[in-house]
Amino acid sequence: MASAAGRVERPRLSFWGLWNLSFGFFGIQVGFALQNANVSRIFQSLGTSIDDLAFLWIAGPVTGLLVQPIIGYFSDRTWTPLGRRRPYFLAGAILASLALLGMPNSHALWFAAGMLWILDASLNIAMEPFRAFVGDMVSERQRTAGYAFQTVFIGAGAVAASLAPAVLTQLFGVSNVAPPGEIPPSVRLAFYIGAGALLASVLWTVFSTREYSPEQMRAFEGEQAEISHDEPLAVPLNGFWWVTFGAIVVICVSQFGLDKPVYILGGALLAYGGLQELTRRHALAGKRGGPVTRIVSDLVQMPPTMKRLALVQFFTWIALFILWIYTTPIVTRYMFGATDTASRSYNDGADWVGVLFGIYNGVAAIYAFALPSLAARIGRVRTHVLGLLAGAFGFGLFLLIRDPLWLILPMILIGIAWASILTMPYAILSSALPQAKLGVFMGLFNMFIVLPQLLVSSAMGSIMGLAFPNEPIWLMGIASLVLLIAAAAMRGLDHQSDSLR
Repeated sequence: MASAAGRVERPRLSFWGLWNLSFGFFGIQVGFALQNANVSRIFQSLGTSIDDLAFLWIAGPVTGLLVQPIIGYFSDRTWTPLGRRRPYFLAGAILASLALLGMPNSHALWFAAGMLWILDASLNIAMEPFRAFVGDMVSERQRTAGYAFQTVFIGAGAVAASLAPAVLTQLFGVSNVAPPGEIPPSVRLAFYIGAGALLASVLWTVFSTREYSPEQMRAFEGEQAEISHDEPLAVPLNGFWWVTFGAIVVICVSQFGLDKPVYILGGALLAYGGLQELTRRHALAGKRGGPVTRIVSDLVQMPPTMKRLALVQFFTWIALFILWIYTTPIVTRYMFGATDTASRSYNDGADWVGVLFGIYNGVAAIYAFALPSLAARIGRVRTHVLGLLAGAFGFGLFLLIRDPLWLILPMILIGIAWASILTMPYAILSSALPQAKLGVFMGLFNMFIVLPQLLVSSAMGSIMGLAFPNEPIWLMGIASLVLLIAAAAMRGLDHQSDSLR
């Protein structure tokens, strides 16, 4: 079928075509969910205090910040017998499976932290090309449905992984208690099963799909399918201001005794300022630039829709990272009255957190099926606003609830938000990006997911200590507030985005 511009429209995929396209995300999310639901538990079991949890979680934002744009850049330029994106998420899946086998065998905190870095880097290698993969393979009419399928498998994988330790304990009698300094057997076995599920599901997508050739992509996209190697670098603003701001942060940490993790935030600002200045000088000198300067140049030239969505993502993911880091210590302390990680009450509470995470992911998997029709009726932007408001209300309920059973209600609302967060921004964004650079722009877009994670990981311990020492539950109030800000930021999006299906 030809469009008005003479281009050929991508074939419409069947239900099973969309299924095969995204099934690998099931395994990737198994890895992420095992990490999200159990890493705080593992760190605390190895003797980490609640104040240090955020710093140990720094692996996620740092690896995502570095890995995703680079993987996106190179996947845009890769054509192999295996395809364009598939070599990357296959390699990432193999590495992540090995890390899942190693993580629960940690007997020292440094080893667990190192495994987390390897696991998160590998999951990022696997995940980033999957986002661009859907944009490559589906037509404009099926964008929302394509990303909704990813959300279904993300939710299903997270449910399976989140419930695994509790199911192994309740149904198969695997112990969820271990001596101090040891990882419970139920957690170890869940990680082993997750490693197999991750690799198997990614292999399913690799062998059940075939990517379009460069010739087919040119037929679909015309000139937008081609990367121009002669494109001049954009000229960024002077990196001096970023370097100055980073230096101020570092000096403040040193002089005023702030938490050392804030050094990482200052270092990130210094690094970005240096890269921006390097790119500016290359651009003014007329150089073609390499991968790093090209990535910075693309960042400077983000389309307007991407800039607005980046702001939305920044606030949204502050809330999510709070959820993943602090739900276990909050639930075990306030709902189960336990802080001793070797106690039965603490481990029962940690298992309940796994159930709650399974609930919100299960709700997301179900709600994702409704997103294409809802977006067609009220628009993509309004659909996402509704999801963010539901999440804000859900986080706010944590401040009122003390009965563990009633926590199911906020998790249902957070599940609605999660489905929208995983679907709508990507459906909106993929329609606003040049196809030839879909990988690198998706990687850059994910920087605005990892930047708030870096902020939470480096600064949240200091904020919690200063604002509400020994009362971490108020972090849920912060999460509710930032989701309200994200919903308000969506109102600035172009009305054209709201009409896309």
